Parts: sequence; C-alpha cells; structure tokens
Amino acid sequence: MSTVHADRLSNLRARHTERRAQLITAYRKHLRPETLLAALRRLADQLLRELITLHPVPEAATLAAVGGYGRGELYPHSDVDILILLDHSPDAQARAQIEALVAAMWDVGLEPGHSVRTLAECRHEASSDITVETSLLEARHLAGNKVLFQALQETMREHLDLQAFFLAKRAEMQQRHARHQDTPYALEPNCKEAPGGLRDLQVILWLARAAGLGSNWHEIAQTDLLTTTEFRALRRADVAFKRLRIELHLLTGRREDRVLFDLQPRLAEIYGFTSQGNRLASELLMQRYYWAARVVCQLNRLLIQSLEETVFPLPDQVEQHIDSDFCVRRSRLELRREDGFERNPALLLRVFVVMQKHPELQGMSATVLRAIWHARKHIDKQFRDNPVNRHQFIQILSQPRGIVHALRDMTMLNILPRYLPAFRRIVGQMQHDLFHAYTVDQHILMVVRNLRRFTMPEHAQEYPLASQLIANLDRHWLLYIAALFHDIAKGRGGDHSKLGAQEARKFCVEHSLSEADTTLIEFLVREHLTMSRVAQKRDLSDPQVIHDFSRCVGSQRKLAALYLLTVADIRGTSPRVWNAWKGKLLENLYHLTHAALGGGRLDTRTILAQRKEAAAAEISLLGLRDESREAFWSELDVAYFLRHDASEIAWHTRHLYYRSTQLEPIVKTRVVGQNEALQILVYMPDRDDLFVTICSYFDMHRLSIQDARIHTTRQGWALDSFIVLLPDNDRDYRSHAAVVEHELQARLASPAIIPTSRSALWPSGSRRARAFPIPPSVTLQADENGTSWRLSLTTTDRPGLLHDLAQVFTSHGVDLKMAKIMTLGDRVEDIFILEGPILEHPRGQLQFERHILSTLDAPFTNQARAV
Repeated sequence: MSTVHADRLSNLRARHTERRAQLITAYRKHLRPETLLAALRRLADQLLRELITLHPVPEAATLAAVGGYGRGELYPHSDVDILILLDHSPDAQARAQIEALVAAMWDVGLEPGHSVRTLAECRHEASSDITVETSLLEARHLAGNKVLFQALQETMREHLDLQAFFLAKRAEMQQRHARHQDTPYALEPNCKEAPGGLRDLQVILWLARAAGLGSNWHEIAQTDLLTTTEFRALRRADVAFKRLRIELHLLTGRREDRVLFDLQPRLAEIYGFTSQGNRLASELLMQRYYWAARVVCQLNRLLIQSLEETVFPLPDQVEQHIDSDFCVRRSRLELRREDGFERNPALLLRVFVVMQKHPELQGMSATVLRAIWHARKHIDKQFRDNPVNRHQFIQILSQPRGIVHALRDMTMLNILPRYLPAFRRIVGQMQHDLFHAYTVDQHILMVVRNLRRFTMPEHAQEYPLASQLIANLDRHWLLYIAALFHDIAKGRGGDHSKLGAQEARKFCVEHSLSEADTTLIEFLVREHLTMSRVAQKRDLSDPQVIHDFSRCVGSQRKLAALYLLTVADIRGTSPRVWNAWKGKLLENLYHLTHAALGGGRLDTRTILAQRKEAAAAEISLLGLRDESREAFWSELDVAYFLRHDASEIAWHTRHLYYRSTQLEPIVKTRVVGQNEALQILVYMPDRDDLFVTICSYFDMHRLSIQDARIHTTRQGWALDSFIVLLPDNDRDYRSHAAVVEHELQARLASPAIIPTSRSALWPSGSRRARAFPIPPSVTLQADENGTSWRLSLTTTDRPGLLHDLAQVFTSHGVDLKMAKIMTLGDRVEDIFILEGPILEHPRGQLQFERHILSTLDAPFTNQARAV
C-alpha cells in the first residue's frame, strides 16, 4: 500500500471517528434513539461509498446493506453487515478486490460482517436458511449494479413462501425463547434476544412485511392488524429498547446486549433513577424494563396469532357454543359478542375458568386476547369487591387442571396484577439476595408450578414424599393461595413473611374462606422460611429442636402443608439452590416432627437409651460382641450420642471399636441415601490444626461441607464426621469415596503443613456477588448452659471461606463442636457451635468477632482496591 493511499485511509478514519463522536454527543442532548441509529447508518453509508472509490467492488457487482444495517439501523458497536452480490462466481481478480475492500473497512474503523454470493447462491441459501432469507429481504442498495440488485429483490419476492416463512420464523422465535428459559424476567436479560426484547418486535415487522401489511409500525397501523392503542404501546416499547441497547453499547464500548448486574447501577444513574427507601435504583430500572418486556410479550403473542389467522385462512366452520358468552371457532375459544368483556367485565376471570374446563381447546383466539388486553382497565376496586368475581378467582385456583397456565396468562395479560394489587407491586421486582434466579412474581409462579407437579403422577418418582403428602391433603389448592402470598410483601421493608401473612388473611376473609383454611394459609405464609431454617441450621438430633419445631407447627396437617410449600419454594428459587442433601434434611425433619406430634415429649435419658438400643441392634447384626461395643462407647460422652443418630453411631462403632490403640489416622466414607451426599469419618489423636487441615483438603478438592460434627473422646482422640457435596452437580459419590479415604488419610498422616486457601487462587464470588455483595453479619451468643457459643454468620459465598474461618478458630484456640452450613446460591448462612477460653471474656469475644468479620470482608476489600 502506497503512503498516499494509507494517508487517505487514515483521513477517512479520522473524519469518521470525529463525526461519530459528534453524533453521540448530539444524542446525549436529544436522547432520540432512532435519530442516532439513522445518523450512524448514513455515516457508514457515506464512508463505504467513499471507500469503494479507493477499493471498488468487482465489475458488474452490487454492494448492499443487509440485516439491521439494511433495515436502516446501526447501533454504536454493531457490525456493518454487507452483501457483495456478483453476477457470476468470482475469479482471482474479483477475490483480491473483495479482500482489499474488507481489509480497508477494518482500517477505517468499520467492523464488517460480509458475505459474497451470486444471485443463484442467494436463492439457494435463502431456501434452506431462514436467517439468510430474512437478511436478504431487508437488503438495501448501497452502490454498484442496480439492475442486479433489483433482480435480487424480484427473486426474493418470487420465491417467498409466506406460510413456510411464517412457520419458520415462529419456530425460530420459539427456539430463541427456549434458549432464554422462555421468560422475559431473567435477572440479566438480553435486551435484543430475550423474550420481550427487540427481536420479538422485529419478528412482527418481518412477518407483516412478508404478508404485505407494511414495513414499519406506521404502515402496519393503517391495517386491521394493529389498533391505535396497540400501536402506541409498541412504539413506546420499541423506542425504549432501542435506547437501552444504545446505552449498553456506549457504556461498555463494545457490542453488549446483556443488562449485566455490574452494568445495572450505572444504567440506573444514566436514566436518572435514585434509590427509594429500601429499593435500589437499579431495581427500579429493572422493574421498568420488565414492565416494557411484558408489554412486548403480550402484543407479540396477540399479533403473531392474528398474523397466523391471516396467513392461514380457514373456511368458516360450524360455531360450537359453550354457553351464552363463549363459543369455539377454529378450535380456539371465541367470544360470542365482540364487546363481551365490555358488557360484562366479570368474564375477564370466567374466561380462564372456561379454558381450564375445556383442555381440548388450542387456546384463545386473537380476538379474545386483544379484548382481554383492552378490557383490563375494568378491573378496579368495584370489580375486586364483587362477590361473583371473588368466587371466580377461587374457582381458577381450585380447578383440577390448568392452574399454572391460567396464572401465567393472567400475569402476562395484566389481569392478575390488577386483581391482586399487592401482586402488582412485585411484578418485575428483582431480588439481590444472591440465590433467587427470578423476579419475585416469576418466583411465585414457579412455586405454584412446583406444587402442581406434586399432584401429577408423572412427577411422583421425582417427589415421592411430596406426592404422597399432597394426595392425602384435603383441599390442597389452599397451598396455591399460600404460594401466591408467601413473597408478596417483598421490597416493602420489615419482615415480608409477617406482612405477607396479613395480606393473606385479608384475602381469605374477603374471599369467604373458612377460619380453619384462613388460619392454615396465614400460618404457611408467616412460617414459610421456618422449616428450611430449622432443617439446615439446627441440629436435628437434638430433641429440643424437634420439640420446639413441633410446637410451632402444631398439627400434622400444618406440618404436611409446610413441608410441601418449603420444598416447592426452595426448588423455585434457582436450579443452583436445591440439592438432594437439602431434600434429605427436610424429609428427616418432617419424619421426626411427625413422630413428635403423634406422641408425648421424651426426656433426654429416654432418647439416649433409645438411640443406644437402636444402634446396638444394628451393630449386633454385624456379629460384634457387646463387650467390644461397650468398651468403645465408654470413651464417648452423652453429647456424642445426642449429636448423632443411631445409624451414625453404629457406623462409627463398626469401624472404630478395635482401633482405639492405633495411632495412625483412620478415614472412612459412605454414600448418604440415594447418592445424596458423602459422609466422611475421621478418627485420630486430636491436634490443634486438625480441623483446618481437613478443611484445606476439602477446599482444594472443591468438596462443599454441609454439616460437621466435631467430638473429642475421653482419651483425647478426635472423632469428626462431615457431610460433603461434590462440585458442579457431580453425583458419582461412590467412585469418589475410596479416593477421599486414601488421599485424606495420607494428608492427615503427613507432618503438619500450612495449607493455602483457594480464596487466594480464585476470584471472589460470581459477577452477581461482586455487583451486589452481602455485607458480612456475625453474631456470637452463649448457649443456655453457658458451656458453648453459637456463632451465626451471613456473607457472600466464595472459594476457601470455611478454610479461612477454620484458621481463625485455630489462631484463637477455639474448638469447633458442630457446624451447619447453609448455602443459597452465592449467599451462605452458617452456624458454628464453639468452645474456648477466649470466648469466656468480653475482650476476647470482641477480638474474635473482629477477626471473623475481617476474614469475611477481606476478599471484597481487596477487590475494591484492585478496581
């Protein structure tokens, strides 16, 4: 390349960069996204036309804009998609010219997305690839052979099969939605590709254009496809999403369409949102996003169905009457009078009952969907106070089928938020607790879905206990009401469980539920977190824990209902939160409480005797002599027998009774339940660094401790038991058991070494945790007897956390007696039972707590400094 040529390219780049900066500066003043997109497109057009004077396209070829660029929109960091259309296959000279043009585009600052095709190749590829066909339908002439470009347009029109195009675009949209979990409510949504985003709007435009209804919203609005209200709603959403995508590109300096956690606070600042009360500015921004996405989803569904009825006209069929208000036409539910909802707003709820009672229907017609959307304004206080409507709403919840589908449609069409004002407040509300993967309203619907699955035979194998309990629970549909209200008071400040219980009672009274049913629902909402907390944070082998929980529950019906709601709730938070070990803890708590509710309270002596008797019976089956068993048990105190169940006591005794004089470490493992976890037993002479060494091994092998029981025998031997989970949802515990036994035994037999925590090797937590970290919280309290201390902590999870805490315990001479580890996504809530002389003095307690806090805070402090 000559110096003169290089200078010209450099000048073109400089002019383009300067002009582009001017356009963005102007945008910051007028904030009209379509003005910027069109200006950037014209700027790219101008640059390309100047560029081909230096690097012309091959003779008789056409340069065309395709894709979004062809549509006339160019985002700040989008590719410039071009088609070089040839009248024949390129020879060596043509290929060299094309390569030079593409290279020059990079040189002047354009990022090309280019394709080179002949007319025949365009026709062939469009017939087999819907993406190519769509892109070519939007082609726009830039330079070169206009006759060839016109031939391309004529070819695309001639070969367009409208019905095939519709089916392909709809299937493509459904596949795209599935990749985004079929929800517009993801916590980090893709504003272009996710349901309710820009692509859903573009699908409508593509199909309307193919059907000859217009190529933009203004043209489409002149047809019967759109009403004036729908046109305005679509235009507002279109402009809002275009601006958001522009802001994402400008904020990140790259082609970024995801509203990532770490971008949300800065976007909120750009949009002028400020925190209100206990709600972050970013939460308010995202709620506005979800409201707009919901409107797009509503109208996309309505218009796609309208287009389907246009593209696939069917001969008139016999109208089947359901009742005086509804009929069936084309296998879809139809209104007998178009103004049915306007004349009788009560039909806005009854339409969903009719759908539930007629599962043979393929859905509602586009006319009905449109009528519901436009009539939603009739749902006001008078509507909500009408006994007929209240009865209809209870009918929806108590139907034997179609409940989840009905509630989802009611939410999407804005019926449920209007009928339940408290629900409307949490539509699109984010949850920055680091374990919920959905907005509050979508989590609630997910919990209802999970409860429904418990009633379905096809899910009985996955939820055996839940399926059994719900089958025997009278009026199990009351659980759906509890699910609707369990998180409905989120974001208000205060205890959302208590506030939600008040809302639930008010609803039940208004809807004429009996006092017994009202009391049950109120209890479930108020206590919906209790069973999970007890199961995961308390010692279930402690009779007092079971006694206190059974008093809280009060009856076996409440116990069954609370178990069902708890399992559905945890499984509805995030795929990362539920695991088989949590399921086993909840089942254990259910069975222990069920037994306690069926009989009187047992004292400690009786429980101790029963555990020993049950363990002895299990041991006797192995042929172990009573003398050997009693000799080993004599080394153990009462606390040991109260902290372990009979099965664990028998397992320990089986492996340890004859090894009390052996000095080398003993490590044994077994799989818990049906591949739910791995239990590890360590028996060896106690030493100060033992717990931190064990934690170091677990940490380096990414074994997640769920439960730890630390005991020292009368002879000074450590008898420690751990429940651990494998990383990354690995469930092959049997193959890992022997490896852990061998490696951990070798590690403990080696001379003491200073272990390294993974916190020094891995980044601190997920992107979400870094954007919305949980301030560490530490509470240290003496137990009732004053002999041990309960350390409760809440913080953001990270690699090496437990190992680092173990080092703090060791450095202060504090002994761990028991640990209950509760991991909720990126959030941990752990309980430790501790003993140590330093904890007996206020000054020592303060030093210990400060050290714990500094350990929890250190990774985020270091991260902040690095930033």
